Amino acid sequence: MQSKVWFAAASCAAVALAGWGILSADQGLPLEPSHESGQSITGAFEGWFSNADGTFSILVGYYNRNEHQIIDIPVGPNNKIEPGGPDHGQPTHFLTGRQWGVFTIVVPKDWGDKRYTWTVVANGKATQIPLDINTLWEVSPFIEATGNTPPYIGFTDKGPFINGPKGQTTSLSTVMPNPVTLSVWVSDDVSNALSAAGGSPTQVAQVSAATAAALADAGDAGAAAGAGDAAGRGGRAGGARGGRGGGRGGGDTGGVSITWSKLRGPGDVTFEKEKPALEKVEFKAPEGAKFTGRGTTTATFSEPGDYLLKVTANDNSGEGGRGFQCCWSNAYVKVAVKAASNAH
Repeated sequence: MQSKVWFAAASCAAVALAGWGILSADQGLPLEPSHESGQSITGAFEGWFSNADGTFSILVGYYNRNEHQIIDIPVGPNNKIEPGGPDHGQPTHFLTGRQWGVFTIVVPKDWGDKRYTWTVVANGKATQIPLDINTLWEVSPFIEATGNTPPYIGFTDKGPFINGPKGQTTSLSTVMPNPVTLSVWVSDDVSNALSAAGGSPTQVAQVSAATAAALADAGDAGAAAGAGDAAGRGGRAGGARGGRGGGRGGGDTGGVSITWSKLRGPGDVTFEKEKPALEKVEFKAPEGAKFTGRGTTTATFSEPGDYLLKVTANDNSGEGGRGFQCCWSNAYVKVAVKAASNAH
């Protein structure tokens, strides 16, 4: 299992290089450093995985090289996936930096050697990447070498609870200017994936100790503060960014955090908290859960229309599993926002 995960990660790096390498010659180096604005956005083919029904899911993210320029690109000539497109569920709202495993494209059992191409034109710079199910690019987003698995996400305390990047979708509605309340219930096995991601023994020990301390019910405020500090040090040392939603290292969440973002929609979305803290609550979670919690925020919309929001749950493996395609989970919320005059 371990060799498969490492090979998949190396393969995905090769895919990224191959995909980024098909830019036109006048657009500069595809791996050039990011800038404040004016740069390109490149899709990122993370790999693919099998579904229980025999179909396959192609896992896709992106890299926005603009450090201070969030860009909206409607589906169409400048944001298309072909053939059969231009719309295959890709985002139209592009956050800055590297965004891991943002969406999936499900293809049938007989997809074979067919290929999609995702074209993105940002700031006048066009990029394209191929998307296929070549056996070289198979990934394991549901379990990695140490046995770590992604957090589960549910929209109620009764579930259903789904983990992994494909996730589940629910629908809400509101009337402007009223916000919608966004609540998720999250559980996790709190396994330590840092060792599989190349962490040093010291880093692994720090995260393990922090996780154990965070989960211990000692009732000592000083010990809890010390555990939080240790978790923060371990997270920084190992590059773990997934704990930001629950304090310095995930606090008493064992390193589990959630992040909300906009994927699509005609206007701006303002979250009360993009990374709401997870409150420890008890509910009947999937087997193996060592942490169970609930996170709540609100979203306000600048104009009416249909929106698609995403919540990502990270464990202590960090954002994007540090490039190992495990272990994080996505879930999606469709929000229909009506103008006040059209409410009735």
